[in-house]
Amino acid sequence: MVDIGPKNIAIVGGYGKMGAWFARLLKSEGHQVTIIGRHKDRLALAAAQLGVEAADRLNAVTGADAVIISVPIDSFDFVCGGLAPHVKPGQKVFDLTSVKTGPVAAMHRHFPHSLILGAHPVFGPGAKGLAGQNFILTPTSDAESELARRVSHWLTGRGARVRLTSPEEHDRLMAISLGLAHFIAIVTADALVSLDRLTEMAGASGITYKALLTLVESVLSEDPALYASLQLNLPHLPEIESLFADKAEDWASLVKDGRRDEFASRMADLKSKLEAANPDFGASYQALYRLTDRG
Repeated sequence: MVDIGPKNIAIVGGYGKMGAWFARLLKSEGHQVTIIGRHKDRLALAAAQLGVEAADRLNAVTGADAVIISVPIDSFDFVCGGLAPHVKPGQKVFDLTSVKTGPVAAMHRHFPHSLILGAHPVFGPGAKGLAGQNFILTPTSDAESELARRVSHWLTGRGARVRLTSPEEHDRLMAISLGLAHFIAIVTADALVSLDRLTEMAGASGITYKALLTLVESVLSEDPALYASLQLNLPHLPEIESLFADKAEDWASLVKDGRRDEFASRMADLKSKLEAANPDFGASYQALYRLTDRG
């Protein structure tokens, strides 16, 4: 996430999945990378695997041109507090968290004389590279906007799709694209397990169920602590999940009461609104087959 010449880059939490992903990427771009963490065994193993330097003290950030913070949301403020005495005035500081309002405010509070930028790679560590991936930057000042412009140029030059927005708008969007999607998958998993027919369904499922199960399995295969943290830290998510619960109850009542015409009419209305918002709506069914094709 630098745009001019080789740099010294410190990644705090660089042995985590996304921290390691960016360590590998930046090293391949010719930068000198140091990963920083407190778990010495994990740190040494990751450094050996990545071919980068390692440090178990936060003061290792002092000599870096840029600092990337890649730690869990729940410990973000604490880590920033520990870094504060060692981050230099004018030093560039980025974060990689999936939530922005709190972390960006924390960076401003702890590093008032540094140039910070909230950054969210909207993809996981399974991505092969930046090409085709979404990336959101959240500048809050003119200086940060200029840095975001340079970082955006660097990212788009490697095929990423970049969006600039405020931390608040970012979190509103993530409450839907991450929070609601994860919530639906987890609640669906709970319902499927409670129905106790998973084995029988393996030989009796069509494409729609397979797509649903793909979503469920992809979410449930991830770190539960990370997903719990996202659910609890995304602003606006409780209201969105309450709306979803109300809508589920409303649609269930249509089925329970046998209101066929109203069900069909409302479904058709939703279809027309989705078609208007997505020019590729008609291709969704074939895309579903490709998504769930497991050979």
